[in-house]
This record gives sequence, structure tokens and C-alpha cells, in this order.
Amino acid sequence: MYAKSQHTYEFDAVKAALLDNESPLPVGMVYYFSDITTEDLHLMASVWPQVWTERRRGLLEDMENLAEGDTLLNFDPFAVMCLEDEDPVARTTAIRLLWQSQNEELVPLLIKRLTDDPEPVVRAAAASALGMFVYLGELEEIKAATYQQVLDCLIKAHLDSRDRQVRRRALEALGYASHPDIPDFISRAFEKNDEEWLQSALFAMGRSYDKRWTESVLEMFDHPDSVVRCEAIRAAGELEAQAARELLFDLLEEGTDDEELYYAAIWALSKIGGDGVRQLIELALEDTDDMDEVLYLEEALENLDFIEQVNQFDLLNFDEDDLEDWLEEDEGSY
Repeated sequence: MYAKSQHTYEFDAVKAALLDNESPLPVGMVYYFSDITTEDLHLMASVWPQVWTERRRGLLEDMENLAEGDTLLNFDPFAVMCLEDEDPVARTTAIRLLWQSQNEELVPLLIKRLTDDPEPVVRAAAASALGMFVYLGELEEIKAATYQQVLDCLIKAHLDSRDRQVRRRALEALGYASHPDIPDFISRAFEKNDEEWLQSALFAMGRSYDKRWTESVLEMFDHPDSVVRCEAIRAAGELEAQAARELLFDLLEEGTDDEELYYAAIWALSKIGGDGVRQLIELALEDTDDMDEVLYLEEALENLDFIEQVNQFDLLNFDEDDLEDWLEEDEGSY
């Protein structure tokens, strides 16, 4: 990991450092690649293939880690360049760097990786990245034709790919979609006697925000596989399943040594909200000295604040016709 540096690096210095396999990269040099200029990106394209494979992989991973914690960093142009890297691990990491991007121009590039890349791990990553554009398509924030192209490619990948991971990731990406065939895809995955498919089905159920899946999700709270239980808990949170609240309270009161399960339960409760949730999270915050846990619990409280504000707004956001009916009924009561 790199510490942030105020030093401004010129291309020649970065090139020399990248090609020097005997020395580590200078601290902070990774920031050179954020908002890289078009000229420097063009120059870097001719140098990058000469860089040691492990260094390319490591640098992209560092960019990914930094981007997760700092939304002001923008490695997208460099990540797009790395979609053509000869190393599949580098290509996969470059795709992950683009997962949060909402730039519609990325769609054909990601579809190319999904349909044409020779490595299943890259195709699976591309399927996951296209999930963002399924979400944007449902919100009508990308062109209808673009959205249809994304749906068609993901459905084909889910139904026809020979690779299990690609089929699973395509289903997860399709979870956002209101397409009439998706519930059947999810049901079939859920009913397979296979824990990995069950995980993907639960993931897609959560993304669907379709209450029809609530009962199926709650059934998996007692599944013997901890990863399945985590996915079920996350899905319950995404579905804002009120029926899950007491089950999650019970889980946390009993205690668990599974950190991922604990954090999933806390976050799900912050999404569901309701009686006792704030007190539970605040008590957990008082009882811990672990800084990572403190930060997570504080973020959960912020999320709970947001959910409560949205719910309060929804209660006040009357439809005009409903408001007129309410006023007429109110007047008739006197």
C-alpha cells in the first residue's frame, strides 16, 4: 500500500521506476495514475507491456484498494487501457476498477470482455461490472438500446456460457432487471442442490427488491454454510425485510465468531431499521475498542439515518389524488 504523497511525478520518472525491477516503486507514485492526462496515458500505453507482470498486477491492486477508500481518485482511463493487458489477472483487476463507473461508453468495452475474452475469470468480472448498467437501465439513466444490449448479452451468458462462474455472475448482474424471465432464472438457481448457485440466487434476490423472495431468503438464515447465511442476511437487508429484524437481533444477542456474519447482520439491520436497531448498534459501538469495527458501526448508523430520512419523506410524499381524497374525507367528517 502507498501513502499519499504531494510529490508530482513526471512521465519519465514513472517510466524509469516502473522498469526498474530491482527497486520498489516510490511511495505515492500510484497517485500519478489518477486523472492521468491523455498525453501521459498515450505514452504509458507503449511502456506498460514492458513492465514486469507482477508489478502490473500489484499496481492495479493498489489502485483498486485506494479507490475503495477515496472516491475522488479516478483511475478509469488507465483501467480502460489495461483492459487490453496480456495478463488475465491484470485485465480482471482493471475491470474491478471500473465497477463503480457509470460511463455508458464502457458498455461496449465490457461486452467485448464478456463475449470475446479467452479467460473465464475475465468474462466473469465483466459480467459483474455490467450489473451497474442493468441498474442504470432500470432507472432509465442510459439509452434504452444500450440497456437492451446489456440485458441480451447477460442473458445469453447466463444461459449459454460453459463456465459456471460466468453464468453465476451474469445472474447476479441480472438481479436488478425487471425482465420477465429473471425470476425464473433466480428460482432455478435457488432450487439447485448447489451452495454456490444458492449464493448467487440470494444475491440476485436482494438486488431485485422484489418482496416475493422474502420467505425464501429467511429460510436460508439457518443454512449450514456460513457463506449462504451471509448472502441471505445481506439479501434480507436489501429487501428491507421487516420479518428478519428479530432473527437478526437473536443472532447478534447469541454472538458469533464469524466476523463476516456479524458485519452482514449489522448492515442488514441498518437497512431494515425499526424499533431497537439504533440502540443495538449504539451499544455495540460503546462495547468495542476495535477501530475497524468502530468505523463500520458508525457507517451503519449513518446508513440508518439515511434510511429513516427516506422513510419519513415517503410518508410525507402524498400522491396528489390521494391527498385530494384525504382532504375530502377530512372535510366530510365535520
